Amino acid sequence: MAEQFLTLMADLDDEAQVRMSGWYRSLQEAGFTGVQTPGLPYHISLSTFPPDREMEAAEIARKAAAEYAPVPVHLSHIGLFAGGKVLFAAPEKDAELAALQAACRSGAPQQYPWTPHATILIDEPETVHAAMPVFVQSFVPFAARITRLHLCAFWPTREIGSFILEGKR
Repeated sequence: MAEQFLTLMADLDDEAQVRMSGWYRSLQEAGFTGVQTPGLPYHISLSTFPPDREMEAAEIARKAAAEYAPVPVHLSHIGLFAGGKVLFAAPEKDAELAALQAACRSGAPQQYPWTPHATILIDEPETVHAAMPVFVQSFVPFAARITRLHLCAFWPTREIGSFILEGKR
């Protein structure tokens, strides 16, 4: 199967990974596992690209990582996307996060309007809705940091590059 799209993601710091893994572990202990892509760190998707723009996407990521210092985010609320198949934690949408996302945008049309979020569980609506009370009980808002950009191709999943945020902005 040919790759269908590229995604430029903002990976959250190590402490956030541990806390969010705890949320997922609570769901697993209650019997929910989901069908999300395994092996990816918790992240906020910033932009998508067509597969034939891989070099451009990598250059955009490299440039943004060189320009931006780690970006603070406050994971303050939870939500579901329309259709009820995706349960997520979401940060406040502030100027710093919006600026990083703008720096990572491609000129290509995006599949969906940008909603900053970190996916916790993907499954059928009945399963996601049943998991919501478990997630609500384990969810505690916290401050995290975006520390790197991560470019991947999907279906199949292929990591293209990882770019540490090292700038001053």
